Amino acid sequence: MRLVISHSTTYHYESPVPYGLQQIRLHPRSQPGQNVLSWDTRVEGGTREVIFDDHFGNTVELVRLDPGTTETTVTAEGIVDTSDTAGIIARHLGYAPLWLFLRSTELTEPGAGVERLTAGLRDDTDDDIELLHTLSGRILDAVAYEQGLTTVGTTAERVIGLGHGVCQDHAHVFVAAARSMGFPARYVSGYLTTDDPAQQDATHAWGEVWLDNLGWIGFDVSNAISPDDRYVRVATGLDYRDAAPTSGLRFGAGEEILQVTLQVQQ
Repeated sequence: MRLVISHSTTYHYESPVPYGLQQIRLHPRSQPGQNVLSWDTRVEGGTREVIFDDHFGNTVELVRLDPGTTETTVTAEGIVDTSDTAGIIARHLGYAPLWLFLRSTELTEPGAGVERLTAGLRDDTDDDIELLHTLSGRILDAVAYEQGLTTVGTTAERVIGLGHGVCQDHAHVFVAAARSMGFPARYVSGYLTTDDPAQQDATHAWGEVWLDNLGWIGFDVSNAISPDDRYVRVATGLDYRDAAPTSGLRFGAGEEILQVTLQVQQ
């Protein structure tokens, strides 16, 4: 499938910003299941200082906000050919060792909620893929998809307690549960074309688990499948904070308003 992607993020600042930095992770790479034919990122209201690969293998652009700016826009556009690999990425890339993906973070620390979700899973099957799909189903049953109740800082345990969340919440719960069962697991951010692909309001997120006989394989809890040719992987990490499309800091007073325009079309 050939996907055309246009993604624009605009920050409106109530007061002029004297100083600010942003990290941008919006550049997908060619890898099993996707071939990036063209890609471009542009920044208005800021200056690109450096581009580097982080320890997870993500392409990161560091942007300095123009002094006194009241609006910054980051635009990413490109064309990606995709194929269905049943979610299997296989190789491990980047400098982070596999054992690092067993480490919990503030957002993925397991507790009683994760323990309930994983209880008895290994009693039912010795097939790891079947086990992980069953885990994915349990999470979706326990955490209904609903917007507006969580933030990017909501922890996996809090999400389970609320019983509602979005794709990033499902991904956090999934990787927390998988790690608690001894699987290296990571958070993935990217794009997904949907039944209404012309206009979306956010990127997508899912989880991946390392299996010795297959490598990395993805599980999208929100859609109850492994990623197929409708997906484009962009960045990975231990949780959202490592793979966020944009993140940063700024000095100055006043509120910040975020506006996102996203189109993913075949």
